[in-house]
Amino acid sequence: MRALCWEGVGKLAVRDVPEPQIRAEGDIIVRVRASSVCGSDLHLINGYLPAMREGDILGHEFMGEVVETGPGVRRHRVGDRVVVGSVVACGGCWYCRTEQYSLCDNSNPQPVFTEKLWGHSPAGILGYSHAAGGYSGSHAEYIRVPFGDIGAFAVPDGVPDDSVVFASDAMPTGWMAADFCGLTGGEVVAIWGAGGVGQMAARSAQLLGAERVIMIDRFPDRLKTATERIGVETINYAETDVLEALRELTAGRGPDACIEAVGMESHDVGPTYAYDRVKQAARLQTDRPTSVRQAIMACRKGGTVSIVGVYAGLVDKFPLGAAMNKALVLRMGQMHAQRYIPMLLDRLAAGEIDPGYLATHPLSLEQGAQGYELFEKKEDGCLRSVLHP
Repeated sequence: MRALCWEGVGKLAVRDVPEPQIRAEGDIIVRVRASSVCGSDLHLINGYLPAMREGDILGHEFMGEVVETGPGVRRHRVGDRVVVGSVVACGGCWYCRTEQYSLCDNSNPQPVFTEKLWGHSPAGILGYSHAAGGYSGSHAEYIRVPFGDIGAFAVPDGVPDDSVVFASDAMPTGWMAADFCGLTGGEVVAIWGAGGVGQMAARSAQLLGAERVIMIDRFPDRLKTATERIGVETINYAETDVLEALRELTAGRGPDACIEAVGMESHDVGPTYAYDRVKQAARLQTDRPTSVRQAIMACRKGGTVSIVGVYAGLVDKFPLGAAMNKALVLRMGQMHAQRYIPMLLDRLAAGEIDPGYLATHPLSLEQGAQGYELFEKKEDGCLRSVLHP
């Protein structure tokens, strides 16, 4: 079969690779129908996570059709159209039983790296390096899905492939970001990053009761899309001082909750960003925490900062004093896909959330490298490239 593989830092190529096989009784094999690029893939492609190997298949946000099942599979049959959560979870450990699926104890078969880096190993993630289990990804014609009864979900009739594909990752990540904010109604929520996850977080915050949502980015087309599709307020950080603008928009109080949906390659203008770039390039820090710093400084006293952008290691100049003295709640993590996807599919079918507009660039698998280039450079209004094997 054909698959989009990592060939070294900044290099991708489509290769012929062996087709996946059933390895455990709970496995299913899925023929991929749509597989979206994701911002966290860029961290792998650009070499910021040192656990990639030449030939690794990328991709973790996808949907498709079941073509084979292991003997232990009960919920799925050949021919089912399914969407698959990117986080692999066993369904039986303590973390899975308490619906903290991204912390699963049993789904990462290569835990040594993350145990040394973070103290404990979280769950495995499809197509996300050998630090996350070494699973092959979804930018391929077929993919093996472990624990298929736990991680794959039947797609409601009538929901298009290029909409439901985002129920794999962008939608549940965005929903969790808003859920972490503890919204009860009437809040002001600020969101850093107007990409797919940020836009899904904005819609989720509205559904959970936020009165106002303010999105922060530097690309006018993304901010315009967020305004037209979701009805949010926007700040272009390349033109406006973000902290000053948020104070003005909230009568000096600050947002009740701040969501960081950017991650370890966050961008900004000014000397602080230049400092972060130099530190990261010299490997004196692994991540650029620019947007996290802003979120902490902007958030009102006693508010919540929700971090769903991916971070890998160590950062410098973290404003711990501001977080402590303002009594902020910090919540963060990889999304608990299996907790949120069933509910989100119901909302998707009911028309409460419509992420189909994120699929701005449908491409073939052979155009995968081009899709990532468009996505990384934000060219031609690209929100997400969706590959169709």
